[in-house]
Amino acid sequence: MAGRIKDEDIALVRERAPIADVVGEYLQLRNAGGGSLKGLCPFHDEKSPSFNVTPSKNLWYCFGCSEGGDVISFVQQIDSLSFTEAVESLARQSGIQLRYESSEGRSTRRDENKRQRLLEAHKAAAEFYAHQLFRSAEGVVARRFLDDRGFAGSHAEHFGLGYAPPGWENLVGHLRRKGFSDQELVEGGLASQGRRGAYDRFRNRVLWPIREVTGEVVGFGARKLNPDEDGPKYLNSPESPIFHKGRILYGLDLAKRQISRESKAIVVEGYTDVMACHLAGEATAVATCGTSFGEDHVKILRRMLLGRSNQGGKVVFTFDGDKAGQKAAARAFSEEHAFSSETYVAIQPDGLDPGDLWLQQGGQSISDLVDTAVPMYEFKIKDVIDNYDLETPESRMAALEAAAPVVASIRHEGVRRGWGKNLDRWIGLMDEGYVLQRVNQHMRSHGAGRDRGRARPAHTPDTDRVPYDLNDPSVQRERQAFKLALKYPNLAHIFDRFTEEDFTVPQHRELLNLIERHGGVGAAVQDPQGWIHRLRDGAPGDAQRNLLENLTAEPLEFYGELDDHSARQILGTIRTHSINRREANLKSKLARLDAAASPEEHNRVFTELLALGQQKRTLQEELAAGG
Repeated sequence: MAGRIKDEDIALVRERAPIADVVGEYLQLRNAGGGSLKGLCPFHDEKSPSFNVTPSKNLWYCFGCSEGGDVISFVQQIDSLSFTEAVESLARQSGIQLRYESSEGRSTRRDENKRQRLLEAHKAAAEFYAHQLFRSAEGVVARRFLDDRGFAGSHAEHFGLGYAPPGWENLVGHLRRKGFSDQELVEGGLASQGRRGAYDRFRNRVLWPIREVTGEVVGFGARKLNPDEDGPKYLNSPESPIFHKGRILYGLDLAKRQISRESKAIVVEGYTDVMACHLAGEATAVATCGTSFGEDHVKILRRMLLGRSNQGGKVVFTFDGDKAGQKAAARAFSEEHAFSSETYVAIQPDGLDPGDLWLQQGGQSISDLVDTAVPMYEFKIKDVIDNYDLETPESRMAALEAAAPVVASIRHEGVRRGWGKNLDRWIGLMDEGYVLQRVNQHMRSHGAGRDRGRARPAHTPDTDRVPYDLNDPSVQRERQAFKLALKYPNLAHIFDRFTEEDFTVPQHRELLNLIERHGGVGAAVQDPQGWIHRLRDGAPGDAQRNLLENLTAEPLEFYGELDDHSARQILGTIRTHSINRREANLKSKLARLDAAASPEEHNRVFTELLALGQQKRTLQEELAAGG
């Protein structure tokens, strides 16, 4: 099928996909008053909610990054989809059958919708693997594997588990018959490419489907069943157009609502650990997919938790008690500062992970493990000082020097002081004042290192001759625009669109008025030198005349060839920053509106912000297109 989606179907998708429900699949929304909801923006990193949703208008807008739009544009941006793909994704979730208009010369739907095809292939693969697990005779080996680990058939069904049978073309043959090409299967990571064609990537393995937060299968994690067979014990889907292991958490589709409800997340290491935690009543558990916990994982959880560190927000990391688990915990510590919620570490003394605890001691042991989690800082400090025997004054001093930088990295002064006192107690130095002194010295040393080489603001010494700060970036940008208009008016035709609000200092606004009174830049094209003379003669005073002469004489600070495109970029920057300033003013105004403000006033300011955002996008499109 080819062509574009019918307009009436697009309108139906907007109607049947309430924006609050769709956005709520990705972040927690809370009442913001005036009929709006708010949450942490998924498009930039922030600690205070600035992402607003207005259900009555089916619109969203972020006051922090100035992005906004409707439910379709949200899905486009959050999932990196084209417009068509976003509409198709929403239609699928809403049960809408889309219709397409025929169009000669257009590419087929398969070419336009690669992501959709790969998602459909993964859905079909998950169904095939599940059938093999529960219905095939060969699946008994996988069912026995799960049973030996305490997981019943209902548990496997809840998590969508499957079984990849032995053989080279079981899945490939099944998906070929459904119309999928070998190229699609290889690109999506379901198959590998051999000399004789595509063959199954997963063979004789138990499989866990890895889903996006929306519930769509984008990859698989697989465990080998026969230890004597070649290949790694665990095998994950490779990176693909729909699967990026550094930006996905296994189990989040099942845990997201409970994470938001409890404002707590448990991070475990394996797929069976996630299953064990959920079955034990700890339904906020998630795991990384074959990679270490990183910055993008932090952002995912922070959005779910809403960054409510002062309202019980809590992230608990559980790791194996072996050296690999200790290293994983240390890596997680490196991301601790990115969280607004409190972070904890839970490691079972006997080294058992949640999956082992579930099997050997039951579900209550998992809850007990989570309840006994210690703060991340305590874990890290003790992890450092455990490397010293602390039996001699020398070893205690060495432990202090090793652990003091950890304490010094704590941002909050009161919290830092508290952990400094604990450090003194743990190493047995019995000199709290000296320990805190060493912590502060490390903190100052770290700060000084950051400050070295940082440029300091420059000052203009001759303030009588130049009545504004030449080092102000806004002033510098605006001076560039005036130099361009005065020296190269044939390239500055869009200068005449500027208004006073586009400039930040009175001197520039006055000079703009002078140029407008003399016909604008358009009047200079035929006689540039005569136009400059008329401007100078028409200047109302020496200050403006001197500014005009300086700008005319100074070179245009530009690297490369000055042409129409580069001139538009110089002038377009002024307009962009002007829009940014007005957006900031409107955001400030909206923040000052108290609970007594009428919904109409709130919506008026909100609408103005959306309009400014549209102006910025239009400007950027014009600049990119050369308009």
